[in-house]
Amino acid sequence: MKKLLLLLLAFVYSFSLEFKQDFLEPEDAFKTSFTKNEDSLNFKLDLGDSIYLYDDKLQVFITKPQSINITEDVNIVEPVTYEEFIVHFTNQSIDIPFALLKSKVDSNEFEVEVKFQGCSKAGLCYAPMSEKYTLTLDGIVTKETKAVESKTVEVVEENKQSTVSQDTNLNETDTIANSLKDGNILLILATFFGFGLLLSLTPCVFPMIPILSSIIVGASQKEKMTASKGFFLSLVYVLSMSVAYTIAGIIAGVFGANLQVALQNPYVLVVFAFIFVALAFSMFGYFEIRLPESIQTKLNKTTDGKEKQGVAGIAIMGFLSALIVGPCVAPPLAGALVYIGQTGDALLGGMALFVMSLGMGVPLLLIGLGAGRFMPKPGGWMEGITRIFGIVMLGVAIWLLDRVLDATLLMYLWALLLIGTAIYLKIYKNILAQTLTVVIFVLGVSLLVGAISGSTNPLKPFEKFTSSKAVQVSNEKLIFTKIKNIEELNLAIANSSKPVMLDFWASWCVACKELEEITFKDEAVIAKLQGFTLLKADVTANNEDDKALQKLYGIVGPPGLIFWDKDKKEVTSSKIVGYKNPTDFLQIVNKNF
Repeated sequence: MKKLLLLLLAFVYSFSLEFKQDFLEPEDAFKTSFTKNEDSLNFKLDLGDSIYLYDDKLQVFITKPQSINITEDVNIVEPVTYEEFIVHFTNQSIDIPFALLKSKVDSNEFEVEVKFQGCSKAGLCYAPMSEKYTLTLDGIVTKETKAVESKTVEVVEENKQSTVSQDTNLNETDTIANSLKDGNILLILATFFGFGLLLSLTPCVFPMIPILSSIIVGASQKEKMTASKGFFLSLVYVLSMSVAYTIAGIIAGVFGANLQVALQNPYVLVVFAFIFVALAFSMFGYFEIRLPESIQTKLNKTTDGKEKQGVAGIAIMGFLSALIVGPCVAPPLAGALVYIGQTGDALLGGMALFVMSLGMGVPLLLIGLGAGRFMPKPGGWMEGITRIFGIVMLGVAIWLLDRVLDATLLMYLWALLLIGTAIYLKIYKNILAQTLTVVIFVLGVSLLVGAISGSTNPLKPFEKFTSSKAVQVSNEKLIFTKIKNIEELNLAIANSSKPVMLDFWASWCVACKELEEITFKDEAVIAKLQGFTLLKADVTANNEDDKALQKLYGIVGPPGLIFWDKDKKEVTSSKIVGYKNPTDFLQIVNKNF
């Protein structure tokens, strides 16, 4: 395993070096300077080779003594159309007359800020950036004054602030990306390990718990399970999961192609669901899953052949689980991908993703350690436990199909699974099993009745029978307008007289459903969003239009929420990636709206 990690890091490092040669660093792609002239302040922006600017991101502000957008009051070169975007390929020279500043604010001291964002034709998009300049106007600016001021024409570091490193209005994702650029490596890795620990409490990891548990139970049937063996099996699973997250993250950061998103294809999910069904029937004792005889023979030529055979299977399961069972987009993951995409530093970005994945795997390691320590001796009871985990595997299969099948059909599947489980548990005569049998059977029948009535929520199977409540819920439901591409989005924003929120959504996205069922059904959230035009981009298919939308707004995968104010300007500091509960959601939105 150590050799594998060393080879992976060597590959990532060499790949990152090659990548860096193809793309310009931000300071080379965008060379900026301020010059204070006799009657104006000039901002110059020279673009590197194959670099262009988005027209709507090029903005000029007075930020002190008060914030005023003066973009429409200054002369900017006419943009051109490029791949359906409105952009600038020419260098910019923007004059900001002192008379304009004085007409906006009666003051002698000003802070001027120019914001911009651009991309490379080769496919790399840079983070939004800005430059600030502080100047004092003492009456009429004379040549002598200009001469004195010429000493400070070259922007001093305290007056020149880049959004990439110092802007206090960054959203959570960009803040994390910046911490990778400016922080101590050990502190960065420790921070991302902490992020992983927090993510371990989310649905990203929950489906992996029964998978790992079933592996340990299966292994304990063949040999005595000790704490060290249980921990070792878990470690193999977690390391393989971490390697998968790291590789997928580097691919997404460098190429903009999210491997996890690609693997949420319905065909892939159905195949993987059938794999779990096969594992379940194997645990029921119908057959035994083994490696082909030729591979077993080669493995068994070594003294630890059987151990290697088991380890290989666990490693494969851990790798695939990370990519298919637990796709997760959260601010730490998105921040690392933004950092890789901006800088090409796949080494540090990959290391951050790897330690974050290790943090996510801590609960799994504890399960392996605990199961190994407290696992009773093998015996007849193990057959019953194995069959119960077979039922759990069927549950995982249905959970995967939740991203593909109709919600009503899924209700029937959950109902059949619970009723079948209750019938199976009847073979046990103890009080606990009989009690569980009754409870599970009632739940199964409830889901069956709910499915027949047309209910689609397993947590609310009788919602169709509570008509008065159903009417109340429908009255409080947020209405989203679906948009398919950039043109439809721009049209919807242009026609809106209210602030706009765009929700990036996919049918296979677990966190998207959390937002729908928890955050967007909260009364305070509904009241807040009633004053917004609500748009939804369904990126389930991950087609070219979906990719273009996500690339334009820096969304590495759903869920993602983008906001615009009444003036149709994007509010980047309110951008949300990943699930947010109602309290956290309102805290972010209330800052700017």
